[in-house]
Amino acid sequence: MAANTETPAAPEAKAGRAYAERYDPKQIEPKWQARWETDQLYRAVIDPSRPKYYALTMLPYPSGDLHIGHWYAMTPSDARARWLRMRGYNVMFPIGFDAFGLPAENAAIQRNIHPATWTYANIANMRKQLRSMGATWDWEREAVSSDPSYYKWTQWIFTQLFKHGLAYKKMAAVDWCPKDNTTLAREQVIGENRVCERCKTPVVKKNLEQWFFRITKYADELLNFVGMDWPEPVRLAQTNWIGRSEGANVRFTSEQGDPIEVFTTRPDTLWGATFMVLAPEHPLVAKLTTPDRKAEVEAYVAAATRQTDIQREATDKEKTGVFIGAYAVNPVNQARIPIWIADYVLITYGTGAIMAVPAHDQRDFDFAKQYGLDIRLVVQPPGADPAAELTAAWPHDGVMVNSGAINGVPAGKGEGQSVKAAIAYLKKIGAGAGAVTYRLRDWLISRQRYWGAPIPIIYCPEHGQVPVPDDQLPVELPMDVEWRPTGESPLKLHPTWAKTTCPLCGRPATRDTDTMDTFMCSSWYHLRYLSPKFDAPPGFDQDEYDYWMPVDTYTGGAEHATMHLIYTRFFHKALRDMGVVEGHEPMMQLRNQGQILGPDGQRMSTSRGNVIDPDEQVNAFGADTVRAYLMFGYQWSEGGPWSTENIQGVVRWLHKVWALGQPEAQPPAGAASAEAQAAAAVAARRAVHQAIKKVSDDFEAFEFNTIVSTLMELTNTLHKHRPALAGAPAWEEAYTALLKLMAPITPHITEELWERRGGAYSIHQQSWPVYDAAAAAEAHITIVVQVNGKVRDRIQAAADISAEAAKAQALASEGAVKFMEGKTPRSVIYVPGRLVNIVL
Repeated sequence: MAANTETPAAPEAKAGRAYAERYDPKQIEPKWQARWETDQLYRAVIDPSRPKYYALTMLPYPSGDLHIGHWYAMTPSDARARWLRMRGYNVMFPIGFDAFGLPAENAAIQRNIHPATWTYANIANMRKQLRSMGATWDWEREAVSSDPSYYKWTQWIFTQLFKHGLAYKKMAAVDWCPKDNTTLAREQVIGENRVCERCKTPVVKKNLEQWFFRITKYADELLNFVGMDWPEPVRLAQTNWIGRSEGANVRFTSEQGDPIEVFTTRPDTLWGATFMVLAPEHPLVAKLTTPDRKAEVEAYVAAATRQTDIQREATDKEKTGVFIGAYAVNPVNQARIPIWIADYVLITYGTGAIMAVPAHDQRDFDFAKQYGLDIRLVVQPPGADPAAELTAAWPHDGVMVNSGAINGVPAGKGEGQSVKAAIAYLKKIGAGAGAVTYRLRDWLISRQRYWGAPIPIIYCPEHGQVPVPDDQLPVELPMDVEWRPTGESPLKLHPTWAKTTCPLCGRPATRDTDTMDTFMCSSWYHLRYLSPKFDAPPGFDQDEYDYWMPVDTYTGGAEHATMHLIYTRFFHKALRDMGVVEGHEPMMQLRNQGQILGPDGQRMSTSRGNVIDPDEQVNAFGADTVRAYLMFGYQWSEGGPWSTENIQGVVRWLHKVWALGQPEAQPPAGAASAEAQAAAAVAARRAVHQAIKKVSDDFEAFEFNTIVSTLMELTNTLHKHRPALAGAPAWEEAYTALLKLMAPITPHITEELWERRGGAYSIHQQSWPVYDAAAAAEAHITIVVQVNGKVRDRIQAAADISAEAAKAQALASEGAVKFMEGKTPRSVIYVPGRLVNIVL
């Protein structure tokens, strides 16, 4: 067997070793975990002589315990990192904790414990659990986002965004509990009636001045995925989230003279606009509402603003609205159209106002039918009766009718078609112009919370917003805080923390008492891993960046597609434009795992009683068994329900591998004939090299389940040939290869068996077995025999059989002779390696 490392000495060479004991992961696994960590086996340092590989998996939130989902995401990622290491790559596989967040504040209130105490106790516990995985974590690179040494640089990035015009403050709505007098996170608003989770008071929207990042500046660039090996569903989700739309901005006017701008992707249908709809929050609503409509309008606005955007945009939601008593003038035909408000129009999308064309938009059609509003056809469907009443909107192409200057123009967005013609007409009359808009909104990062990175801005009566100077970072959270049952931020209540002086003039000033969205911390943690103790701008060592970046493979949940993964890309592009980083993207390859469900096929939850505790599984079966089962039992990208029965198959496999390595279980050398031993050696070698190819290809493709099944098949093949190969070099080569192929999946048992066979420490520092195509080739093949296209027999032949020999053997086969009935073939067709077709 071709290999590029030394084969260990036979077990008998290790005198005095006792081999009779059974496989006991409780002894083996802690032993090797301790040694690997003591030896810093997985320490990643710059080595220009080796190709680098930055393998990154999403860091956990320190909730208290790792769950099986963490194992499912992390252990296959670790296995692939191990495989890359054995292939000669210098692999960095770091770990850390995304440690700020609301759960710690809730714990503070509910348990009367400081968020820091709760968080760091959880981190200590989860470190122990992470070590039990036997993963290749480089613990020297650990980063914890709630450490002041970490969020110092989170704050530094904020100040750079501020200085470059990418951070700004404006009024924005938040969920507000009027009883507790505090803002609420999304998770704290519960039920269909949207009430406060603490006091069950109906939640309202309230405008507060808050910080935003100008992510929309990068909208078009974020739509460019060239050179990125990311799953299509993630790219599609980001594309839809950004929501680029081409059309026109059109200026309507209220009868009172107020301009009302709308964005439309179909300006050609302007002549069919029969009413206008404003978002309930639109600033003109209060001004334009007539006295007789005021009470109904205000009630509708109050109800609408309590709903989420998702609730308001639901396609199956009944369309509701209120006429405000005012009218607008359509700029293309001077038609007087009523102004309504409706909750399906959002102030956060477009201009917060739409023109309604019920003949050609189904939502508008339904609304018009419900409230008795005019429906005017302006795109004639091909072949339809112009006088026929519409039974549904016609959103497709046709010919423009009832459309003034663009009458008779073909409907469409191409050259010479209606959309471009309408835009040209709008420019001509000064009522609008072509425009591009995005669904993406700037990123609101203010949080009225305590357990987060404080926003490093000082408010001076003379100089306004002043960023905290670099030499005064970090702005640390005060530890002497009080918690109120209402959840109000202790930063606002602290008697002294917010009091400071202006860095520019030295006069009394105040700090911003908001903290940052925790996605801020996780948008750059891959950079902090480069040098977590580095204490100079920009928060990481340039030499480390130049060697390790970009991230080669990033693994984690697809649920982060439209927040974390977009924010991380935005950060990289913004920092690139500041000259801090290089390149267009931070992560070149992304892969997403599925989800492990409870044994009942439902999402795991304590209320269902179907939670699988990985610590219990490790205690019962060992980490290697849990690792291998999570990779074997599921298509990694899909997941599925946990099965206590199926894990037993992995238990049996590892016990069989262990037994194969025990010398006292081997038959005496020379028990088989030389001929039998030679045949067994060829068969074992063939199976090994077929496995090398299959396992290598599957690691490349993240197909972990077929990796384990291939290794199980190889184990069975070696078990079959063991009696014939006892004591032979071919056995040592085959078993050594099995251990190496298993090492990334089951690192502990393979390290133990490798050492017992005299292998040099460590198996994880050995080279990956080299594939030999000639050795993997089958000696014999099965050829299908057809007569007039119908299968009549199958023959065994040498793999290198010639075409003439294959035809002759097929013609002589029992099935061919029977169905030819003595007739002479007109032709005999041979498809190499597959079939012979005899045509009569």
